[in-house]
Amino acid sequence: MNDAMPLLVRWLHFLFGITWIGLLYYLNLVNVRMMASLDAGVRPAVIGANLRRVMAWFRHSSWLTVLMGLVLIYILYWSNGDFAASNRGKTILTGGLLGIIMMLNVWGIIWRVQKKIIAAAAAGTPADPSWGRTGLYASRTNFILSFPMLLFMAGASHGAMDWPMIFVSGLIAAAIGAVVLFTVQKWAAPNF
Repeated sequence: MNDAMPLLVRWLHFLFGITWIGLLYYLNLVNVRMMASLDAGVRPAVIGANLRRVMAWFRHSSWLTVLMGLVLIYILYWSNGDFAASNRGKTILTGGLLGIIMMLNVWGIIWRVQKKIIAAAAAGTPADPSWGRTGLYASRTNFILSFPMLLFMAGASHGAMDWPMIFVSGLIAAAIGAVVLFTVQKWAAPNF
């Protein structure tokens, strides 16, 4: 039974995480360009039919991912006294902290503005353009942070790092995330 609990928690962590990050990528790589291409009169219907559901799965999978991650890090590291004593502990702690920041960003910024946009669409009133811009920037931040976060999550088991390597590889992974994001959303947007 001792071996079953970490396996179950890891599986749930992966399942919720795939849902969360998959929707983050959908929102940034597909939805941003799709919504910009729609006629303004069509957008409220799409928001009501799609965005409301996407945001429910998105926000709830974020906190469930973090919760399962905290349980898992406790079981595998902290209960054994490895808060950041080993390179594995440092790597997973860094990935976990990025995940927590991203989850707080979902609930503290992204969901707050998306809730206003969804309500405005349901009421048939125009949304304040600043709401979309705020949500877009917060979502872009999470997209970029997801690259180093995923690197560190995998790296804890498959390539643990010390602090200097975490710093350098994190910057490189974030830069790659930014290039991917801005290629799809801006630089090569007509091709997507």
